[in-house]
Amino acid sequence: MLDIMEIQKILPHRYPFLMIDRITELEPLVFAKGYKNISYNEPYFQGHFPNEPVMPGVLQIEAIAQVGACAILYHDDYKGKTAYFLTVNKAKFRKKVVPGDMLEIECKITHFSHGRGMGEGIAKVNGEVACEAEVTFVIR
Repeated sequence: MLDIMEIQKILPHRYPFLMIDRITELEPLVFAKGYKNISYNEPYFQGHFPNEPVMPGVLQIEAIAQVGACAILYHDDYKGKTAYFLTVNKAKFRKKVVPGDMLEIECKITHFSHGRGMGEGIAKVNGEVACEAEVTFVIR
């Protein structure tokens, strides 16, 4: 549905901090789903870890937040705005994410009012849960 160029029109993030390659499903203010192809060339793999590259969990959560931000910022009322992280709750990491994986990311907006909201996200590799978290945010 949205390719990298369209995502960059919605989010302020750019390489190397854009954690989404494509949005495949989107219902504004409700839900978004997308993915990130994990490449060995990701800059964080130089140090995390040199002999066993693993995508940092905090970046998996960032990917969830970015997908959730697309669900909000795609709506006409919020185009041109920025979503800022407020909190992360109930984060769980269940599977390593490594080069060659496709990280499938979903975020359901569970609450949104007056520019503040909450989303429940999950990231999977080959259908197995790698990470899940609840994120809260504010739109400015």
